[in-house]
Amino acid sequence: MSTLNTACEHLAKASGCWVEVIRTEGSVPREAGTWMLVTADALAGTIGGGHLEFDATAQARALVAQGGDGFEQRFALGPSLGQCCGGVVWLRFTPLAQGGTGALRALASRSAERLAPALQVALFGAGHVGHALVELLARLPCRLMWIDSRDAVFAPRWLQEGSGVACEHSAPVEGAVAGLAPHSQVLIMSFSHAEDLEVVAACLQRQRQRADLDFIGLIGSATKWAVFRRRLAQRGFTEQELDQVTCPIGLPGITGKEPEVIAVAVAAQLLQRRPN
Repeated sequence: MSTLNTACEHLAKASGCWVEVIRTEGSVPREAGTWMLVTADALAGTIGGGHLEFDATAQARALVAQGGDGFEQRFALGPSLGQCCGGVVWLRFTPLAQGGTGALRALASRSAERLAPALQVALFGAGHVGHALVELLARLPCRLMWIDSRDAVFAPRWLQEGSGVACEHSAPVEGAVAGLAPHSQVLIMSFSHAEDLEVVAACLQRQRQRADLDFIGLIGSATKWAVFRRRLAQRGFTEQELDQVTCPIGLPGITGKEPEVIAVAVAAQLLQRRPN
């Protein structure tokens, strides 16, 4: 979504050309549905870089400068392009008039259907790690719901239409769990351990009733989870139910407590779970 917004900003200032991977064969840099927008002096998105992107950008700019209809072209990623992938890529070039952001968004929507499904992420907590995660996830194939019990904690740019992030104020914060989209990947990192506990309990209750959350991740140490596990067991949750919670979160082997480092580790863990 962040890339699409950048593309719209470029197209608002100048005519451009939409370049999309429409078909692939063999080993290639990017999959069908990948795109970039090219204007005379700007570029948003990528079809994989290298000589393929260099040639495609040149052709797109020629189309913008000379006018004319769109076209499709086959590119063999072998000796002629100096790339070792060995596969074949078919590209579609579509000219777009300055200001045609509606057409651009329609093309992006159609191309998204060709890509691997986006992750549905529900993030509870707008602290330092939460903000770092949103900065990262907003640039990845995610549909992101960001939830906090406090007012005025979301950065203003994420509240704007088209930001790609749905911000929700919920008090009590666990009240938002019932409305999460099915198959959400839930990340819990509020400013309060008491709130974290209630969100985890609400997620487990939803799992008991609907079993439709794909991941429940809780930020914290093994000690924190041991305390939470005992308290949740006292509320009647079984060992099998408690085993659905992942704590600590983040891909093992990535060390560091800086918010940005934690965000990278957590995003990597989610991407490992992304459906193919």
